Amino acid sequence: MQSFTRGWSFLQQAWSMAFKDRDLIKPSIYALIVGMIVSVIGIIPIALSAFIFGTDSTVGQAILFVLGAILVFVQFVVSYVFSAMTVYLIYGYLAEGDGRMDKAWAIVRRDFFDILTLAAVSTVVNLLRQSAQKNRKGLLAGVLRAAAGALEALWTEAALLVLPAMVIDDLNLKDGLERILKITRENLLLVGISAVGVNWVTGLIGFVLGVIGAVLGFGVGYGIILVTGSATFGIVIGIVLGALIFFSFVMVASVISTYTGTAYHTCLYIWARETEKARAQGQTSAVAAPAPLAAVLG
Repeated sequence: MQSFTRGWSFLQQAWSMAFKDRDLIKPSIYALIVGMIVSVIGIIPIALSAFIFGTDSTVGQAILFVLGAILVFVQFVVSYVFSAMTVYLIYGYLAEGDGRMDKAWAIVRRDFFDILTLAAVSTVVNLLRQSAQKNRKGLLAGVLRAAAGALEALWTEAALLVLPAMVIDDLNLKDGLERILKITRENLLLVGISAVGVNWVTGLIGFVLGVIGAVLGFGVGYGIILVTGSATFGIVIGIVLGALIFFSFVMVASVISTYTGTAYHTCLYIWARETEKARAQGQTSAVAAPAPLAAVLG
């Protein structure tokens, strides 16, 4: 319960920063919009290939696999590009009192190749998990599914921490992973991860907003259908408006989750980084966490 309370407190602190400097939240909104556009564009060649080659033939399955992998990769690139911007904006805000978009774009251009490598590994992990889930028979298949799920969860957390290392310390994927492993072995990250339940809070908010959006969307859509006497135009308007209401709530939940999670991992990495420096200089006293984390941990 204490972990959940701290997670809620951190969310409030993180959004307090965003309200003071609106640039901090912009990349999360951009990521949502661009991600939706990429998904719509990417699904077109997949649908055409399925129609032309079918889904049962070996050639069709191979083409669909390749196109699906490309779409997943591009989606990861989009996500990491805008998350990298958020990382630098938060770092700039905490270090200089201002997160500047021009500097964030410059950092993304500098680290673009590293972001591509991170997206490539995430794509491979995602495809391994999907492949394991398709094989549903036998004990070995169950073990593989569990292993693939654990690998994806571990890699997701690692990627969220490697990204700040890339952006703040200008490290490539290999050096970033080594740095994260090093500070993890030295217990510089474990306390924060276990003490602040950010994932619980954002997950609950996403669930609540999804339910509210579904209820309101259904209520408004069904109401329109009833008022129009189930006429064709009323059914179309009701379905469209109901879907728009639902997805509006889902998008808000996505932005909240994306920004809060990125802010949390950025603050966590900065704290571990400063603690590591202090230890190297012989300092034995505790290093103050960045403001959002410090307010939560006390």
